[in-house]
Amino acid sequence: MGIFDGLFGKSGNEEKKEKKVIPWIPLSSLDQLNEIEEKSKTKAQIIFKHSTTCGISRMVMNTFQETYSLDKEQADLYYLDLHSFRSVSNEVGIKFQVIHQSPQLLVLKEGKTIVHASHGGINDIVLQEYV
Repeated sequence: MGIFDGLFGKSGNEEKKEKKVIPWIPLSSLDQLNEIEEKSKTKAQIIFKHSTTCGISRMVMNTFQETYSLDKEQADLYYLDLHSFRSVSNEVGIKFQVIHQSPQLLVLKEGKTIVHASHGGINDIVLQEYV
């Protein structure tokens, strides 16, 4: 235990917080968008577009991860690093008819976007209502 741990909220008696495992599916190719559209006909598909260079995007993503509670059977959850896969990010907007923003969350069913949000609005979406 470091000398400053007690001053900054850490004590030797605290249990370490268990890290939540999020079932991310990397979204990295244009071909996946057709698969997502097709799969949305039988199961909700969620796309989280993340800017790896934006502090707000990181903060929203962290909150999203802490509160995410769907099972794999309820929805597929895709992670899109929009800087690494810019063409995929651009095509998401065209294919699913949303204006590009980041961070951005889309929920798809029946091949269509049924709800989407960006920035702080992402964590206001109650995903259980859409699966």
